[in-house]
Amino acid sequence: MTGPILVINPNSNPAVTEGLDTAMMPFRMGGLPPIECLTVSAGPFGIESQADSDAAVAPMLALIRARTDASAVIIACYSDPGIDAAREATNTPVFGMQESGFLTAMARGDRIGVVAISEGSILRHRKYLRRMGVLDRMVAERSLNISVAQTASGTGTFDRLEEISHTLVQHDHADVIVLGCAGLSAHRSRLESIMQRPVVDPTQAAVAMALGAVLV
Repeated sequence: MTGPILVINPNSNPAVTEGLDTAMMPFRMGGLPPIECLTVSAGPFGIESQADSDAAVAPMLALIRARTDASAVIIACYSDPGIDAAREATNTPVFGMQESGFLTAMARGDRIGVVAISEGSILRHRKYLRRMGVLDRMVAERSLNISVAQTASGTGTFDRLEEISHTLVQHDHADVIVLGCAGLSAHRSRLESIMQRPVVDPTQAAVAMALGAVLV
């Protein structure tokens, strides 16, 4: 058995990590590497700005360096904070959820719509897609205008998510939707059944890529 795949929540909100743990259940099968979902307790409670993203990097890197048993690492925060530094810090494969999620969405559809948690997150996400060279595949990114904490445990989150997703499909003509926050993982399956279009949870996409890398 190879070492565990670590799914690291860079914020310190355990409710987000609990949602990630639930989203990993389809990947927990006999013969596959175990998947551990971890919280960076020294990170910000929610990553909603560039300052939050920057503050999360150092404690996350410390955790990655300490877990030399890992077979792969997932950065479970959209915008992939510290991904370059993480890849320098370990020889273990490191997958970012935004990078993995968007690449998966490109394989599922042509016109990609993204759901962000706040308007302040969108520019950060767009810059990363521009760096990846795939910004032209995104037709729109629309905001829920809620906090990370609300995505994980707030009431009314799904109703707002459904409303924004309908706008992405009907107004922006998206044919695949990407959930642009780790706290939205628990809603993927229900939303996909309603929208009748692929809905990508980027953390699941990253774990699928990590399993491919580890098993091959």
